[in-house]
Amino acid sequence: MTKHSAIDIARWFVEWAAAEDAELSNLKLQKLLYFAQGHFMDLTGGSPLFEDDMEAWAHGPVVPSVYREYKKFGSGNIQPDDAAFDWDSYEDEVGEFLIACWNTYGAMAAWKLRNITHTQDPWLKHFTPDERFIKIPKSDLKAYFAGKSKITSA
Repeated sequence: MTKHSAIDIARWFVEWAAAEDAELSNLKLQKLLYFAQGHFMDLTGGSPLFEDDMEAWAHGPVVPSVYREYKKFGSGNIQPDDAAFDWDSYEDEVGEFLIACWNTYGAMAAWKLRNITHTQDPWLKHFTPDERFIKIPKSDLKAYFAGKSKITSA
């Protein structure tokens, strides 16, 4: 299986949202990355979808590198960059999984997704007000999502 970075997975979601004419803010993108990572780890016995770390921020789990990449859009809709996007670089297994993830969570509003993450242990255990850079260990994602996957493809 091809290894992807969180930026690669984020670009896939940005391109998919644009193709679907759907709104995608940085907040919503971050939550999609969280759910994708957790469900992928459940379905693959713990293998992460991407290696990048996730942190517990005030509005839920965040991949800092992805946040920085798209922060120029503020709370607005992220626009795809002008570079040609290669759908073929997402082999069938990962591409099918991401479509299933989008179909499960993509229609939900950013704040609904944010509120869901605020009820889940990976964020609850690690968020501390006024503290920054607190990582959410992949082991906590793996443990939390074990057996909970709503997504059937990976």
